[in-house]
Amino acid sequence: MKYNFIYIIFLIAISIKAQETKVIDVTSDRLQIDEEKFPGATLLSKVKDQVHLVHEGIEIWCDQAVHYSKDRFVKAFGNVEIRQGDSIVMKSNYAEYNGITEFAYASTNVKLTTPDNSLTTDTLFFDRKRQQAYYRSGGTVKDSSNTLKSKIGRYYMNKNKYRFTQDVSIVNAENTVNSDHLDYFTDSGYTYLHGASSVKSPGSTLYCERGFYNTKTNIGYAVKNARIDYENRIVFGDSIYYDSNTSFASATNNIRVIDTANQSLIKGHYAEVYKAKDSVFITKRALAISKQAQDSIFIHSDTIMVTGKPDKRLLRGYYDVKMYKKGMSGKCDSVSVSQVTGITKLLGKPILWANNNQMTGDTIHLISNLKTQKLDSLKVFNNSFIVQQDTLKQGFNQIKGLTLDGLFQNNELTQVDINKNAETIYFQRNQNLDLVGINKIFCSRIKILFKDRQLTDAYYYDNVEGTLFQEQNLPESDRQLKGLNWRGEEMITSKKDLFTDEKPFELIKIEGLPLPEEDKDFFDEETLKRINENSSEESRFKNVQLAPDSQSNQLKNKKEEN
Repeated sequence: MKYNFIYIIFLIAISIKAQETKVIDVTSDRLQIDEEKFPGATLLSKVKDQVHLVHEGIEIWCDQAVHYSKDRFVKAFGNVEIRQGDSIVMKSNYAEYNGITEFAYASTNVKLTTPDNSLTTDTLFFDRKRQQAYYRSGGTVKDSSNTLKSKIGRYYMNKNKYRFTQDVSIVNAENTVNSDHLDYFTDSGYTYLHGASSVKSPGSTLYCERGFYNTKTNIGYAVKNARIDYENRIVFGDSIYYDSNTSFASATNNIRVIDTANQSLIKGHYAEVYKAKDSVFITKRALAISKQAQDSIFIHSDTIMVTGKPDKRLLRGYYDVKMYKKGMSGKCDSVSVSQVTGITKLLGKPILWANNNQMTGDTIHLISNLKTQKLDSLKVFNNSFIVQQDTLKQGFNQIKGLTLDGLFQNNELTQVDINKNAETIYFQRNQNLDLVGINKIFCSRIKILFKDRQLTDAYYYDNVEGTLFQEQNLPESDRQLKGLNWRGEEMITSKKDLFTDEKPFELIKIEGLPLPEEDKDFFDEETLKRINENSSEESRFKNVQLAPDSQSNQLKNKKEEN
């Protein structure tokens, strides 16, 4: 026989709260009362149908239950199922529900199901008044595309939001997210990362200490110590946008792109990285630094692009290019550096300074030895002109011709050959630096040798015509070859000189991402008071240590850090 009990309170001594709280409606196949073992309780058991309890919008099914009507308290055992409306279902082996505090506690094989996701854990606390669920002994949340795990988790039912802390991970078919703390919105898939966090996908890892990631679109945005690690590149920036679908990333402010395969570095304040194309684009005070033997070469321009596989990199710089390495510097409109050929091409009004010599021409090539990575030679094509200021700065030593070939040893220019229609003007001095005369020579080819960055010998070949003029016999107008344009004041003598002509750069303001909203601990003072003042002596839950979950303290620390 099935019993339907509505327990009505007659005693005046019952508390006002209990009077205001509706009784629990119970339906059970079997009813027992054992005052010796269960004083003040009714034992409810399943024979055919499970025990069914109803209280203000919540329903409980179980195989057995102990009901303390005075306390509005139920202990449920075996195949427990608690439902709230049509959206929230909690199953477990054991559960407690207090009708006065509207607080539920479930343990052993707990599973909370909503229309969007399911949560499994060992122990779960459910506060109906605040519509929040909480676990602190490890839990797993699954939705249509993601599996989320953490040691501590809190579900805000009215916001469709989870807050996970400690050992947090999200795994889906494309990526794995790890974090100290993240907020996850189940309806949108939006994830807000706080603390040390990473998004790992095939071939790349995004790291940040504050960020946003959409698990449905696989697009993210990272700030605070943001970086992306690729197979052979590392990208740093104040903020990084990341699209896992296309392996695209863009970075803003204080950018560094490290090429681990080639020991090179690119800096700037805006960059785009296309992993599938092995391409990097960087601008806004762009600077490329590459290691060359025991030295480094610096290239600065408005825009720098690096393309190609690790062993076939091609660097191109555009607009107002400046270069510097120890003992050499240059300028041009654009530059290209090929790892395959070892050739650096200076294009568009190129100028090069080496060994106190200024070299110009239509195009200049610097050629490196592919094995030693040392600078091997240079070529100047068409309208080659090399000029050096006289020792006492009374004029200029000049050589011009159609083309120029130079040789390097240990990155020092040791020889220059001027070919076809060679002309020279040279201020010849004795050991005391007294001017002997000004030598003016025409020939087909000239070879010049340098030692310790100083011209030591000059050799003239084929159809040589020349005159050594006394200083007073050669007018000022005849002491310059046609095309002379001395630009020594522009010579780049240090890394700082690469930016001397530019206005101070103002960084774009990064709006960033908000810190997680502060919230009371799940077991805050108000909730603890509500639970303790109305708890039943028979509850297992009263023996569970109820302490703050430390989330509020974590958020306060994060605000202090930022």
